[in-house]
Amino acid sequence: MRRIMNLFEKIFNYQMITRLEKSGTFMITSQERSWLKTMLNHPSASYAFTPETLEKLEFVLVDEKLFDFSDAFIEKARSKEKLVYHPLLRALRRFITSQAAIQLTYRVKDDRTFTNEMAFPYKLEYSLVKKEWYLLWYHIRHRAMMSTKLEKIESIKELSISPERVTQIVSDIVKLLQKRQIHATITVIKEYNRELSRILYAFSCFEKQVDYDETQETYTIRLTFLNNEAEYVLSKLRFLGKRVRVTQGEHLQRRMLESAKKALARYGES
Repeated sequence: MRRIMNLFEKIFNYQMITRLEKSGTFMITSQERSWLKTMLNHPSASYAFTPETLEKLEFVLVDEKLFDFSDAFIEKARSKEKLVYHPLLRALRRFITSQAAIQLTYRVKDDRTFTNEMAFPYKLEYSLVKKEWYLLWYHIRHRAMMSTKLEKIESIKELSISPERVTQIVSDIVKLLQKRQIHATITVIKEYNRELSRILYAFSCFEKQVDYDETQETYTIRLTFLNNEAEYVLSKLRFLGKRVRVTQGEHLQRRMLESAKKALARYGES
């Protein structure tokens, strides 16, 4: 009888969760509500949410308690913090989603300013190393791919262009990105098959296809990345060491060989 009741309970719970998901309702715990209220006190919250959304969240969470981290963490001296959430992110994300062109005013390294350039934004990237947001965009007049730090952008304004022009620009971007693509094949050494999840995690930010050869018991990873990302791929290969081997990809093979020769020259016997 108990097993039958458990079955009906599972069916009921599944139906409730499905209905909640369809209605856009999410179930969260009291700990999650307290964590959210704590995060709303961070300076980035005013940039991450619209004033209306922020006010609504604060109203809903008014009775929740804040997490007190004062006894759990000791903060030592550090460099000046950069906000992870940039004020321009929301507007740029909206332009990218709606495939809108913009007039872009930005500065470059020598502090020259380019005013009202016709731009088509297509991607936002965040560098964990530099802790900087970048806007990847297509220069409509020069037909070139551009990358600009968000902190260098002075102003953005929506630009009206025809749907036919948008279609042509998107096609040009796809063609330019395809020309910059590099393919490489990486084989996992059989002895390290058990570490496959760790190896795949190292390449998690790249497009990849994984195949398994039952006869040889080996995994093969086919990576696709842009030419300016090759150095990052190389750093991951060096990190994985003898667990993997580049079987196809002349550039990566040559650079890995150069790294091995330099290491031997530095640490090998004279």
